[in-house]
Amino acid sequence: MPRDKAAGFAFTVTHTRGNARCGRIRTPHGVIETPAFMPVGTRATVKGLSPAQLRDTHTQIVLANTYHLMLRPGSEVVAHFGGLHKFMGWDGPILTDSGGFQVFSLADLRRLDDDGVEFRSHIDGAAIHLSPESSIKTQNELGADIIMAFDECPPLPAEGAAIMAAVRRTAAWAKRSRAAHTRPEQALYGIVQGGLDVSLRRECLERLVEIGFEGYAVGGLSVGEPPAEMYALLDEFTHELPAERPRYLMGVGRPLDLVRGIAAGIDQFDCVLPTRNGRKAYAFTSQGVLRMRNQCHQLADEPLDPACACYTCANFSRGYLRHLCMSGELLGSTLISLHNIAFYQDLMRQARTALESDEFDTWRAAFSDSPASCRCEEPT
Repeated sequence: MPRDKAAGFAFTVTHTRGNARCGRIRTPHGVIETPAFMPVGTRATVKGLSPAQLRDTHTQIVLANTYHLMLRPGSEVVAHFGGLHKFMGWDGPILTDSGGFQVFSLADLRRLDDDGVEFRSHIDGAAIHLSPESSIKTQNELGADIIMAFDECPPLPAEGAAIMAAVRRTAAWAKRSRAAHTRPEQALYGIVQGGLDVSLRRECLERLVEIGFEGYAVGGLSVGEPPAEMYALLDEFTHELPAERPRYLMGVGRPLDLVRGIAAGIDQFDCVLPTRNGRKAYAFTSQGVLRMRNQCHQLADEPLDPACACYTCANFSRGYLRHLCMSGELLGSTLISLHNIAFYQDLMRQARTALESDEFDTWRAAFSDSPASCRCEEPT
């Protein structure tokens, strides 16, 4: 029998509407109400924000990056300090990715075969070998509540043979990841690959279910394909993931993408978009995306978003935030990033409330037609 139940980990679905659902994930460091958005803390920090500030945005869980922490400071250093929770001062749940995305994003620095990936460090050029076994060992030392099986994430579009090879390799690496996992209190998720080919997604999922995982992630999307093709894949495939396990859509993060993912049945999301855009002076609001360097905000005394109750919106004007951004002051990036994370967390709260009150379809339609969905690529 596959081992697919981690100690202290449980998932319960509490409400459904069509394929959409809300629920609770119990972990050793607290309960996560789903759907949930996970801010990305690549190097054991969500850029520009303290753990206390994250808590103020109602963030429940954060994500950290195995590849980057393996390079610096090293998982053994993090283990010396008692694991990621103590090291970064965050007492809530943490998820670590496997490093598999770097197989995709650092393609010019790596050599890939069935054994694993040979990297050249982007820091000093040193040769590093990452395999299912070393990825899991690193994640065991980091000590996150949820860890990810090592996978291959192919770019899109890609030739069918390349997608098939990635599915085969991902399934083989998932089996090795499960065998290498040694900490029973950490939940291990498998990652389903297959590009936009539903039959390959099903093949990959079948092999992962045979191995047995505490959760299942949809990987390999938002890597070059048009949004409409991603939505079609999610609508057709997501509900086939095991209903009794959390479902995680990796690296997808526009507001409209999240709502479409929730409608398809996704429970967890992560993306760098809120903080990356915050550092670029872009703010997500109920009125659309604002570019805070634009001249029109110079004398604006209203908050970023009158519908938002975050610290930034409660205390600072658009004019002041523009001044910070134009002056290169770090506080500007921090305040806009804080607001953006709060916007995303409020979006998740609205979705949960709509599901619990059986009003999800109405809420989804209204949101999708609103400026808050950020359909427009050009900010104001």
